[in-house]
Amino acid sequence: MEFRAMNEQEIRGWYEREFIRTFPPNEQKPLTLILELASKRLYTLMGLYDGPSLLGYAGLQTHPDYPRCVLLDYLGVTAARRNGGLGARILSLLEERYRGTACVVAEAELPVPGGDPAENDLRVRRIGFYERCGCRRVYEIGACGIRCQALALGEPESLDALMEAHRAIYGPGRPDITIPLGPDETPAPAHWGRDR
Repeated sequence: MEFRAMNEQEIRGWYEREFIRTFPPNEQKPLTLILELASKRLYTLMGLYDGPSLLGYAGLQTHPDYPRCVLLDYLGVTAARRNGGLGARILSLLEERYRGTACVVAEAELPVPGGDPAENDLRVRRIGFYERCGCRRVYEIGACGIRCQALALGEPESLDALMEAHRAIYGPGRPDITIPLGPDETPAPAHWGRDR
């Protein structure tokens, strides 16, 4: 297996074949934005490959002023390879890649009080997955209209520095991002949907 950055053609293929079928519309970053950020070296889509076959992926976003923080924007395993430990393998590879140089911050949806039990169970399992892979809960955020748990993989300089970097990665143009999100705050509606 090989874990490497995808080129533009690979990113486009991933987006059409995998991404838009896996993530809900309110969480889908437009392809044009991903490619623009990649051209500025602020976004890297890492692919876990077995020969030419994509097994899984990690979208990583950074900010030039905050090199010690990397946002795990998307983490996924292709449909045919799910539930085989590849997601944990990707997180392990990310931990190795950034050990001692940066903290990786991930986001996972929190259960909704009174929400759909099956969806809440899935959310609890996702957070547990990140914790089993060495991430620790650091603060809650509002993102894409959803209350999420931010989890750190690696050691941040400080919690305040991590939150500052996390906010900077999203930038001022994202009114749907609140870092941290207080217990009585409601996440703002998603910034984008299916329009690309």
